Amino acid sequence: MDYSFHYLLMAAQALFQRSVMAELNGSGLTAGQPKVLDYLGLHDGSVQKSIAAGCQIDPATLTGLLNRMEEKGLIRRCNEQGDRRSLHVYLTDQGREKQREVRQTLERQTQTVLAKLDETQRAQLLDSLFQICSSMADMEGLQ
Repeated sequence: MDYSFHYLLMAAQALFQRSVMAELNGSGLTAGQPKVLDYLGLHDGSVQKSIAAGCQIDPATLTGLLNRMEEKGLIRRCNEQGDRRSLHVYLTDQGREKQREVRQTLERQTQTVLAKLDETQRAQLLDSLFQICSSMADMEGLQ
C-alpha cells in the first residue's frame, strides 16, 4: 500500500464506503443514497442545492439520486411558501426508517474503524480531517 497522502485518503474513503455498503446490502439502497439519507436526517427539508453541497455530490448526479429515492418512497419533494424555483426535500416515514438504519451502520463502522485509536488519536484525526476539508473548501471557494 502506498503511503502518500492522496493514496491513503482515497483508499480510506473507498474502503469505508465499501464496508458501509456491504453492511447495508439487502437494504435496497444504492451508492450515494446513504449519504443523502444521513444528510437529510440532520437537515430535513433542505433544498437540493444545499444537499448537493453538503454531500459533495454534483447537482446533476443528485437529481438522479433523488428521483430514484422518490420512486422508492424514501423522500418527497415540494415547493414551500409559493417559491416554485426550488424544491425542498423531506424524508418520508419509510425514509426516516432507512435513515436510522444508515446512521446505525455509520456509527458501527466508525467504531470498528477507530477501535485501535485512543481518544487523543481519534480527536487528532478528526481535527486533521476537518482542517483538510476546510482548506480544500477554501481552495474551491465553497466557504
